[in-house]
Amino acid sequence: MEEISLVLTSPVDNLCDYTFNFHYLNQKLDPESQIPDQTEGAYTYLDLVDGLKKGADIHIKGNVGDRLAFSMGADMEHLGGTGKPELAGRIFVDGNVGAQAGMGMVTGALYVSGTLKEPLGNIIEFASDEDGYRKFRSITDILCNGPGEDTLLSNSLDEDENILSLSDGILRGTIGARMDCRGTVVVEGDAYNGTGLLMRRSTVYVKGSAGMNTGSRLDGGTVVVSGKVDEFAGAYMKSGNLVINDAKGYVGANMTGGAIYSRKKVSLSPPAASGKKSGENSKMLRRVLDVGRLEAMLYNKYEVGSKKEESVKVHMRDGSVIMRKVDNKT
Repeated sequence: MEEISLVLTSPVDNLCDYTFNFHYLNQKLDPESQIPDQTEGAYTYLDLVDGLKKGADIHIKGNVGDRLAFSMGADMEHLGGTGKPELAGRIFVDGNVGAQAGMGMVTGALYVSGTLKEPLGNIIEFASDEDGYRKFRSITDILCNGPGEDTLLSNSLDEDENILSLSDGILRGTIGARMDCRGTVVVEGDAYNGTGLLMRRSTVYVKGSAGMNTGSRLDGGTVVVSGKVDEFAGAYMKSGNLVINDAKGYVGANMTGGAIYSRKKVSLSPPAASGKKSGENSKMLRRVLDVGRLEAMLYNKYEVGSKKEESVKVHMRDGSVIMRKVDNKT
């Protein structure tokens, strides 16, 4: 098995980032640029991702920065891929790891000798099969491919019903990313950003509140949040259902399909508009919320509107662009 080893003198962000598309102050990550602060070797960001795609082990000595293994194991559409999961190798870190490790991660494994800073990404911990390391795999991998011989720590999996319960109190983002199988994730608390990112099937329940971009690019399945979601919920939604209690900021920016249901009325970004619930919509709400007919009737439905409204482009800090409705009232 191929191995790649590098030694870092200080933490480096975005290592093993499959997207090569992290934006900060309008600067993209250059795949072929050399990773800084190496004491030996001259590996690029692309070298590490190419190695993982071939099933290689990546060994990193030293502390690692934020966003390690971003979308690891995904065949990225914007790079000409299918958008679906693919096999990936393993990453070993002899040191500590910064925040948001495993965001959008779908396959492969992380082994870390030190600590991981919260929030984590779409990963959970298992009993390690490598001495001196903690082992993490993606939630998507566990539900769609099973745990195999691995044993969960702190959380529980009902393999018969394919229900994963997260009760360890750890804040996670992009929970259920790219899931395309039947399963359920229950978060007994709050979630970080991007819950249900690019999910095609399955259901994610967040018993607390959720962060920004909840249901962003949702492509099927259902995300249910008992509390409040932060800005840009349902942005770029393609299909599926996002069920929330309330939202901070605007919802539905650039959505092309699916529906958002909110118990409290929320502010909308084009093309999201108020819709009318059908009988099937009400049945879905009663099922996922475990409520009666009257309670389901209290939810407002939002979907792609048929009426074109005047709007302006708003450039976000992460490099994305959303449309914001223009208020022409004087």
